Amino acid sequence: MTNEWCGWREATQRALYGPDEGFYTRPGGPGPAGHFRTSVHASPLYAGAVATLLCRVDAALGHPGELALVDVGAGRGELLTGVLAALPGEVAARLRPYAVERAARPEGLDARICWRRELPAPGSVTGLLFANEWLDNVPVEVVETDTDGVPRRVLVRADGTERLGEPVGGADAEWLRRWWAPPAREAAADSVPSPGLRAEIGRPRDEAWARAVGTLRAGLAVAADYAHERGDRPPFGTLTGFRDGREVPPVPDGSCDITAHVALDACAGPSAERLTQREALHALGVDGRRPPLALAATDPSGYVRALSAAGAAAELTDPGGLGGFGWLLEPVGTACAGLLR
Repeated sequence: MTNEWCGWREATQRALYGPDEGFYTRPGGPGPAGHFRTSVHASPLYAGAVATLLCRVDAALGHPGELALVDVGAGRGELLTGVLAALPGEVAARLRPYAVERAARPEGLDARICWRRELPAPGSVTGLLFANEWLDNVPVEVVETDTDGVPRRVLVRADGTERLGEPVGGADAEWLRRWWAPPAREAAADSVPSPGLRAEIGRPRDEAWARAVGTLRAGLAVAADYAHERGDRPPFGTLTGFRDGREVPPVPDGSCDITAHVALDACAGPSAERLTQREALHALGVDGRRPPLALAATDPSGYVRALSAAGAAAELTDPGGLGGFGWLLEPVGTACAGLLR
């Protein structure tokens, strides 16, 4: 890793996806599951819900001869493996599963899964594209207001040391004005922003999501991620790191994950719908209601299984945790609009 000054976007790209020492691409690494717990790893119920959504997409599209499931940011293929296990045989027989991931293909992965480093070609697949906690790892620039309230690009070295660089201009400045509203105390027209306010410029994520949606000829694209809305952006940004299940300072040396919340409202196209994960999973039949106590008397083993499933569902739909994640649903064509209503 070089210790020269650069913006956070370049530093994160190198730290996460460098060919030899990247956090995600390092040979023999454990993948995301070794460092943090996503919905995919929390419970098989999540893959089951994605399978249910895929079946709805399939029905809405008239059961095409080849149905695609594109998993963007596939980790070690856990979500695709779970969905394949949960699908009805007739749907699985027509499924073409794609894993889009920078890391090498894991050994022993289901041979049906097509493993690739890049998205499919534009307009080449029909079905469901699903991106679980992918956009938060698309590298972005970080900006901070100086003593005069001017937003400047934050420069960083591989050891995490920061300094302020040049003022933000061009398309990044326009994105910041449009999508990162200042806190209410700074909103007066004649006010000067306070020094030390930070933001992440989400323009690369908007572009990455547009490219992902563009791979579909027809179907539905879904992004699930921790997110914030324009009226409630955090004044000091959300850039952070994770290692071995713990939150750590975001040091771009390849030793930790580097992530920041996603402005899903900026990513959304004109036909998109936004829900919380809690709302989305409830619409797909996942909830945390406890089984009736009477079941314990008639079917003790079934009661224990149902109780365990209810606990897992409660974790996935907890509004203060995974259930508070944002889901962005973007239909391509009219057939797959409103599938979670």
